[in-house]
Amino acid sequence: MALSNIKTTRLELIKTRTRIKVAAKGLNLLKMKRSSLVLAFFNMAKEIKIMRGNMLESVKQAQDSVKLAEIMYGRITIERISAENYEALAKASSKNIMGVKIPDLEVKSNLQMGSAYNIMSIPAPVFDSKQNYEKLFMLLVEVAEKENALRLLLREIEKLNRRSSAIENVAIPKLMEKSAYIKQRLDDMERDQIVSIKYIKGKIEAQGA
Repeated sequence: MALSNIKTTRLELIKTRTRIKVAAKGLNLLKMKRSSLVLAFFNMAKEIKIMRGNMLESVKQAQDSVKLAEIMYGRITIERISAENYEALAKASSKNIMGVKIPDLEVKSNLQMGSAYNIMSIPAPVFDSKQNYEKLFMLLVEVAEKENALRLLLREIEKLNRRSSAIENVAIPKLMEKSAYIKQRLDDMERDQIVSIKYIKGKIEAQGA
């Protein structure tokens, strides 16, 4: 810091102390936000871990249901039904977690929208197999969505770490150094003025005598 360029006035001292208070308040808010995001991060990480465990169960269930359907109706029937038009419609929006925008996907398939028709036109084991794979697909989408949200939260946490570190270790120490320098200079000037006043007063008193 170029201390020689600092204005050593009481107004500048007041401004500097005010900036220190504002910086300290901002630092506290950043730390609170960071703590909330870290908590949200770990909660979401736990959810993803549970969902991954459920995904393994869903994969096994889907594979078993396909094997059963093949045994009962044959591979040709399975391949014919699987080749039918299958669409998934996704509606994208976003939700806010402590100022961080997280993508939110709502996915619907034509199997869901036309379930009554599918139940009537598709053999039950095959329909169950399609449902199991659709459940697995939805779970994959949800896990991917949450993992993306996890990356966004981590990125924001790292950004907050950099900002809070800059304020705590750079900005505030510099402002405190500036405040201390101004205070010291003002005290020196005040002492010089007192000495000058005493000297002048002494001269006046000596001349009066």
